[in-house]
Amino acid sequence: MKNNRLFVLKPIALLLSTGFLLLGCQPADETKTQASIAKTAPNMATNIDIWPKLDIAVKQDDAIETKVNTLLGTMTLEQKIAQMIQPEIRDITVEDMRKYGFGSYLNGGGAFPNNNKHATAQDWIALADALYQASIDDSLDGSTIPTMWGTDAVHGHNNVIGATLFPHNIGLGAANNPALIEKIAEVTATEVMVTGIDWVFAPTVAVVRDDRWGRTYEGYSEDPAIVREYAKAIVNGLQGHAKGDFLSDKRVISTVKHFIGDGGTQGGDDQGDNIADEQTLFDIHAQGYVGGLSAGAQSVMASFNSWHGKKNHGNEYLLTQVLKNKMGFDGFVVGDWNGHGQVAGCSNESCPQAINAGLDIFMVPTTAWKPLLENTIAQVKSGQIAQSRVDDAVRRILRVKFRAGLFDKPSPAKRMYSGKTELIGSAAHREIAKQAVRESLVLLKNNQQLLPLNPKQHILLAGDGADNIGKQSGGWTISWQGTGNTNDDFPGGSSIYDGFKQQIEQAGGRLELSVSGDYEVRPDVAVVVFGEEPYAEGNGDLDNLEYQRGLKSDLALLKRLKVAGIPVVSVFISGRPMWVNAELNASDAFVAAWLLGSEGDAVADVLLQSAQGEIQHDFKGKLSFSWPNDAMQTAVNQGDGQTPLLPFGFGLRYGDKSTLANDLNEKSQHTANQIQELVLFERAVKAPWRMSLVDQQGMTAVASSIEQNSALKIKSIDVDIQEDARLVQFNGTQAGALEINDNFPFDLRGLDEASSALVMTVKVPAAVASPVALSMRCENQCDVAIEISQALNSIVGTEWHDVSVDLACFKQQGATMDKIYAPFMFKASQAMAFEFKRIAVVPNLGSQATISCH
Repeated sequence: MKNNRLFVLKPIALLLSTGFLLLGCQPADETKTQASIAKTAPNMATNIDIWPKLDIAVKQDDAIETKVNTLLGTMTLEQKIAQMIQPEIRDITVEDMRKYGFGSYLNGGGAFPNNNKHATAQDWIALADALYQASIDDSLDGSTIPTMWGTDAVHGHNNVIGATLFPHNIGLGAANNPALIEKIAEVTATEVMVTGIDWVFAPTVAVVRDDRWGRTYEGYSEDPAIVREYAKAIVNGLQGHAKGDFLSDKRVISTVKHFIGDGGTQGGDDQGDNIADEQTLFDIHAQGYVGGLSAGAQSVMASFNSWHGKKNHGNEYLLTQVLKNKMGFDGFVVGDWNGHGQVAGCSNESCPQAINAGLDIFMVPTTAWKPLLENTIAQVKSGQIAQSRVDDAVRRILRVKFRAGLFDKPSPAKRMYSGKTELIGSAAHREIAKQAVRESLVLLKNNQQLLPLNPKQHILLAGDGADNIGKQSGGWTISWQGTGNTNDDFPGGSSIYDGFKQQIEQAGGRLELSVSGDYEVRPDVAVVVFGEEPYAEGNGDLDNLEYQRGLKSDLALLKRLKVAGIPVVSVFISGRPMWVNAELNASDAFVAAWLLGSEGDAVADVLLQSAQGEIQHDFKGKLSFSWPNDAMQTAVNQGDGQTPLLPFGFGLRYGDKSTLANDLNEKSQHTANQIQELVLFERAVKAPWRMSLVDQQGMTAVASSIEQNSALKIKSIDVDIQEDARLVQFNGTQAGALEINDNFPFDLRGLDEASSALVMTVKVPAAVASPVALSMRCENQCDVAIEISQALNSIVGTEWHDVSVDLACFKQQGATMDKIYAPFMFKASQAMAFEFKRIAVVPNLGSQATISCH
């Protein structure tokens, strides 16, 4: 059972100061393996007639085309290529903009002006204005073409402290209200413009086929028709209607993404391969583009995924023949985060194949932008890239800039909404978000009409999501992964607890908040809020849909309350449907709340009666994704002949009879057959784990891409994809540790019995001095440490290697395997550095581990 105890820092410091316990085990022979991800496109027949010629609402304007062609005729090759380069704010300066005149730039998730998470709206405006002024300064590059800033405002202006955050797309799909979606997009555009930004990387129009995908919550529905209508609504809300205030001073440029098929990869693998036939690619995965492009979306983002083995960033058939020539899209195609570097034969610094295929703008974060710019110029001069292809790309970019009025608008600091900070998180905007929360909730179970609750009762509010705005908001929330946030990071926002507290107190009832579910006075009913921890993109990929496997702490809480005879209402926070049969059985009522955003108080509007005993708001939400019948039923969609637990479109209203049995099968095919590896880090720390730095003074949470304390520093780096690895540097001034931990103990006994090993995939650039150790932290302040300096020194160089330690080694040193608080501690007292990209506890590897104690 979970409780609220905090880490005690004194014992941690003691661990660092008492030295390392060593084992006499010697490194075993290491087998080097490298899985190849390179794929080549097979020879496959295509049928361009499958794709329609769209009736695009925004038509070409002769006056604008004349301006575009005139300006294009004056530009040098260097100026043209600069329009095609999009760097990131962490990797360019104002002087870089003045010198090169980039056509656009972006802030990635977790990037802020001055690298300050709590940057004010004025800080955002100041950066936008400085870079704009540099772009029109022709003193160095000879160009006065204004740049434009793109941002991932995917559920509101989610990078900015205090912004209105809406439910993620999966919840909006459950609401099935296109008119509301258009309002949400309009509010988002307004709050984005307050900070001087021109361009939004939304909407995502993926039609998700396999819910293991870490971006499932970015999909509106498994139904392409809903996605098509929503894409149209979002584009109209962001850009304005083509025959209305299209790209006026009140609107921003929109981006329909990711072209194409990202929601249909094999196994739900982020950035994986979609092997759908071409008709299915259109019927399922292209409908969002039919809606969004027809409405006049001005940009399309290419997708990381492949289609039949060929990366979309380099697919000329899809980008040029289908999208531009047949469908008639005349805006520009922008890449995703170094996506061009995944094209066969390319790197982040060189990719003529992508430009030739139809990519118009390289999204090139990190310092790779400079060699990419220089290489692309050289490739045009050598004929690898045709001048006509460059002219087409730049013509498209300039067309959108003229349509958006960027040549005529004042600088970002002087625009219509700029600096009107009262609009960010305004009451009117938050009310729209509250409506979205209310309409997105889906009632799955309601035995004996337990809901709505009488607010005059004594109500226990439990679970770690009850008073946690960061958790209820999910990924893409301030930081890229949505982690490292507290309620203080959401000024003006509200948790679920805030809504319950206000209404219950006003009605004269009693509310008791307890994360652990402990209570002072027996409650009349318990509302338990629990669910997935925040994640984004591939960091959220799963191999099956079982919720909280191996931990079961939330289930234990539900069962404890139920055994006590207390009626239980579960509010489940998640970015996808999950196999929660056991949790459903332990609940008298169950609500799928998805990822709510910043307005959690609206949940109480639906779950609680008024003080007069009336329904305030009935449930409106219907499942936009089928709910799985088993942990392995990961790809179940309407019309595919499978039988889900709850079908697409399911959702109870008040007064409806519950149809779910109370004795659902709790034995998953998956859990019955095998013990799975426990992944602690892959691209990011996996829930519920967190990463911390430890020195003699205590513990520091790793809450941003760069973190340090007195002993060591950690930094996110790119290896295969965006920020998928970490660089760790110990400075040698004192002993320190990198730790992966949780507040609550984890039971490793099953993995220990399966002869498992702790494995880290690392690169060691230079020899290290001892002592260096891998350790685990367990109950009763155990101090177990396995010396690994010899193992590290055997792999010094530029290659990646797996270093593994048999779990039996930790157990022999006294680790209590059923009470592990930190399954990974890397400890060093001398100056050293290493990189890592994966950490996991892997079954059936103990006897073959680098350090084995069998």
